[in-house]
Amino acid sequence: MTNLPNELISWYQDVKRDLPWRNNSNPYFVWISEIILQQTRVDQGLPYYIKFIERYPNVQELANSTEQDVLSNWQGLGYYSRARNLHETAKVICYKFNGVFPDTYSELLKLKGVGKYTAAAIASFCFDEPVAVLDGNVFRVLSRLYDIDLPINVSMNHKIFESLANELIDKIRPATYNQAIMEFGALQCKPSSPNCEICPLRIHCLSFKNNTVKLRPLKIKTQKIKERYFIYWIIEKNGSILLRQRQDNDVWKKMFEFPMTEFESKQIWESMAIEKNQCEIKPITHILSHQRIQARFLKGSNEDIANNENMEWVKWENLSDYPLHRLMTKHLDTIE
Repeated sequence: MTNLPNELISWYQDVKRDLPWRNNSNPYFVWISEIILQQTRVDQGLPYYIKFIERYPNVQELANSTEQDVLSNWQGLGYYSRARNLHETAKVICYKFNGVFPDTYSELLKLKGVGKYTAAAIASFCFDEPVAVLDGNVFRVLSRLYDIDLPINVSMNHKIFESLANELIDKIRPATYNQAIMEFGALQCKPSSPNCEICPLRIHCLSFKNNTVKLRPLKIKTQKIKERYFIYWIIEKNGSILLRQRQDNDVWKKMFEFPMTEFESKQIWESMAIEKNQCEIKPITHILSHQRIQARFLKGSNEDIANNENMEWVKWENLSDYPLHRLMTKHLDTIE
């Protein structure tokens, strides 16, 4: 496959999408874009990237902001630990590195929230270091090109893919090559129904030759979905609503929500709604990567809750000033 890097780059230069973080060697912009695009499709992430860069045009602006402000601007993207890590790392870059990003893969890896993929992206895109990126698109392309029957969601197999990816990378044009192979996975070698008949790399593709394209990449079954049952208490007083900030090391840490009780079983959860004569209120379901949360929003009157830590009375009209997680905004959408 000696011609593969040239063929990939040639294909990329003909069809690449015009994205604002491309053709830009500013590590701050690349860093922000790569963190946003983790667990997020490009079409979803693009407006958030534009909004985020407008609000924080440089690493100093991000570092000097408050965590609550950062979470508010991240609202709707999910996986909020990404936003918290961004904020913490921005402060490290400003105060430890005088606002200058580390310029090597190994040093970038030491930053909080920066894994192998993001470090490789910044190192290659901004500093021309020939280190290969490995995201879901690249795993899929390599798995099909070489007809690899190793599960890509088993960490011990990653070294094999890393070695292969670093053998293939164009040492002279690492940034363009990395962009090209990711774009190839996103546009051509798609997860389902790839049009192999017009694929420019099919002559190299062992999965196409062996008729195993639909079987690649191989994945093993992931962990069982955890079922969770929440009741959110809507407690009002003098035109204000009671909010709490989540502090526990769980989903939506540091985000705001109504006071909440979690129940061990669906039966107990449902019986509480019946006890409060609010069982007709339709629950809202929210699905995360390994969790399915069912939540009811019930009117409450227990003002003793207001004396608990991390509680705050907020005027209804000021609710949008607080970073609310997706389950909260789903509920608010139903009452607007």
